[in-house]
Amino acid sequence: MTTTHERVHPIPNLAMSPTTSSSTAHWTSDAIHGGSLRRVDLDSGTNGWASPPGDLFLLRSSNYFTKRQKSPAGDYLLSPAGMDWLKSQSKLENVLSRADNRVGQALRQAQAQGKSLKSFIFAVNLQVPGKEHHSAVFYFSTDEPIPSGSLLSRFIEGDDAFRNQRFKLVNRIVKGPWIVKKAVGNYSACLLGKALTCNYHRGRNYFEIDVDIGSSAIANAILRLALGYVTSVTIDMGFLVEAQDEEELPERLVGAVRVCQMEMSAATVVDAPNAPRGNKVNHLSGNDE
Repeated sequence: MTTTHERVHPIPNLAMSPTTSSSTAHWTSDAIHGGSLRRVDLDSGTNGWASPPGDLFLLRSSNYFTKRQKSPAGDYLLSPAGMDWLKSQSKLENVLSRADNRVGQALRQAQAQGKSLKSFIFAVNLQVPGKEHHSAVFYFSTDEPIPSGSLLSRFIEGDDAFRNQRFKLVNRIVKGPWIVKKAVGNYSACLLGKALTCNYHRGRNYFEIDVDIGSSAIANAILRLALGYVTSVTIDMGFLVEAQDEEELPERLVGAVRVCQMEMSAATVVDAPNAPRGNKVNHLSGNDE
């Protein structure tokens, strides 16, 4: 099958300045800055998230299947559009379908004004089990249509069997105690769809992957260990569609995030999925109510 390597052009990383009104700012400004976890400095930030350079990740190069070489990943295919750290009484699924999801709402509000009509959100929802369920949701976006025939397009439009064979996480521990580095691996890669239960949700203008960490006893144990040191751990996570044929090379990051010494208490409380519709929840900022 012939694929294209046409790049999805990332949108500019826009932050609202004092002279920029909410009516003229790109919708991702609210998405990036509106969560309970702040966007922080890449090197010194704590209790927040940042965007690590793609070149920190080594992915399969154009000659990987002949020389087994990897190379720096380069720019992401999509642009960062924020992070949420959420807490609920039950597992949070398909968060972008919720009316109270602040990132989805920011895009809907822009589109209601005739703006960003081609924008698309790609989200990864890491579901953390426990007495109280948590979700770390990472959002990426593009203003341009994802090129038809590209590996990312085939992944989004494909079936779950294809997706499970291709959805890949690469991670690196930037800062943390040796016990976490030993358990997680200082730099590691994993096909999440094969190791864990992943559920895929396709909306009109979004694609979301829900990753159930509790579906693997080993992954759950490693996570429990890591959470015990979470305030001293900084980790980079990159998401991609694995290239398994030469024509799909080189591999490209869909997006990546650095989570910097996060505090569990920073989570935003949201209603359980079965809460009566129309209930006021805490997932929206005051400006969205």
